[in-house]
Amino acid sequence: MTRPPVVSLTDCADPNALARQSTRIAALFGATPTVLPLGGPDPEGAAALTLLDLLRSTDLIGGPTQPVVVLVNIAPRDGHWPNGVPFCYFRHGDHLVISTLSDRVLAPLATYLGVKEVQVTDVREVLEAAAAGWAELAPAEVEEMVRTQFRSLWYVPLLARWLADGRPVPASPRAVHQPAPGEVRIAVVDNFGNCKLDRPAAELPGYDSAKGLPVHNRREGRSVVVPCYDRLPDVPLGEPGITVGSSGVGFAELVVRGGSAAEVFGLNQGDQVFHLTS
Repeated sequence: MTRPPVVSLTDCADPNALARQSTRIAALFGATPTVLPLGGPDPEGAAALTLLDLLRSTDLIGGPTQPVVVLVNIAPRDGHWPNGVPFCYFRHGDHLVISTLSDRVLAPLATYLGVKEVQVTDVREVLEAAAAGWAELAPAEVEEMVRTQFRSLWYVPLLARWLADGRPVPASPRAVHQPAPGEVRIAVVDNFGNCKLDRPAAELPGYDSAKGLPVHNRREGRSVVVPCYDRLPDVPLGEPGITVGSSGVGFAELVVRGGSAAEVFGLNQGDQVFHLTS
């Protein structure tokens, strides 16, 4: 059986963790996965935009696509779950996505891709069903994986393999909620220093205004009115602008053409730029 390629987004991103995850996924799927570290101060925001972009990248093909498996692991340590937040899965077309159950990561998919529901799994329930049905797992091995803190290594690749193989994995449906109006933050600072925001430009208050939008310059400690432009090439060289960027569905970017907006404005991933009201 030919299995789909795997792309993994994870905040367990030190070299030791990446090596172990890559090897385990390769052993299960027969090919080396693409493992992308999610660093920075706001990995959930980066994961949300990156997952949206990743699924959007399978559009505009002009024909059928090959299935892809996407793994998303963000490890919030909020103490609300006995051994970490659950993992869920859903399908986008032919593509399979397995993700940490995070409203912040999943909400943009409801708004911009129409993902209405995910299937939430319980580690013990899934492993015991597999051991009783199709996997050669001893009770001690099930218990070891249930208790481990590194579930993105031991559990998630198995879940992906079993779902890709069409196994009857037990799960419970859960609705995905659209995000409420609120803070507009920097989801990703790209290698050019462009600040990718987590909302479309059209949703920013006053984006179409000829007056521009006020952005707080943290480096200088003052507010600066930044003009709005349709595209990056429309921004004058060396000047700041708010444009329709390359991410999401018309998501906004704060840029400095030929320079770094993050450096000029003293901004980082996760910083609030605007606030939307209902």
